[in-house]
Amino acid sequence: MFAQEPIEWPDKIEVVIDQLESEASERELSREERAVLDIYETVPILQSEDCLHDFWQSGIDHQRTINSYELIGATSLVDPMNASRWCGARNEDRNDYTESETEHLAEIEEEVPGAIDELVELLLEFIDEELS
Repeated sequence: MFAQEPIEWPDKIEVVIDQLESEASERELSREERAVLDIYETVPILQSEDCLHDFWQSGIDHQRTINSYELIGATSLVDPMNASRWCGARNEDRNDYTESETEHLAEIEEEVPGAIDELVELLLEFIDEELS
């Protein structure tokens, strides 16, 4: 369990997010556009103290979100998400995990901060290639 400093999104990403959020009520977003929003919306969950446990306990569309990370090339986050999939079938309280489950999840979550650090570059490249 850990908490990471919130990611600093560059202005270019913030502008795209604002545009997509406003257009989402007017039209159906493309898969690529939806991926950008999925990532932007889930990073705070992944940076929370309970990280992957919170991700799996949230009400988001988990598979679509994992596919979104994969679409932009963030496989270093896809792997921990998939490896922690069992958390979705667990109790809402992380404190109810067994000692071995807690240790296993902590090992998986060690990969997350470094993978999140790569996200800004990956998302900028994806926006330039797919949304421009």
